[in-house]
Amino acid sequence: MAEKTITVRKSLDARQAAFFVQTASKFESRIQVTIDDRKINAKSIMGTISLGITEGQVATIVAEGSDADEAVKEVAKVLE
Repeated sequence: MAEKTITVRKSLDARQAAFFVQTASKFESRIQVTIDDRKINAKSIMGTISLGITEGQVATIVAEGSDADEAVKEVAKVLE
């Protein structure tokens, strides 16, 4: 399991949310993003959009699986 807490540096519009999901979907690991008390599957476009990721929020990215470390790094890059 890998985990990283970051401060979001750019808000996600629909296009950026799709890119975020594409990035997460490249990995076999299960990836979740938590902001406040809401947790979503990073591979779900609807979940990602419903989370409403905006600049300045603190997000925790958690991945479980064989490529968890790389998954957390890549997903975090999209938000940082």
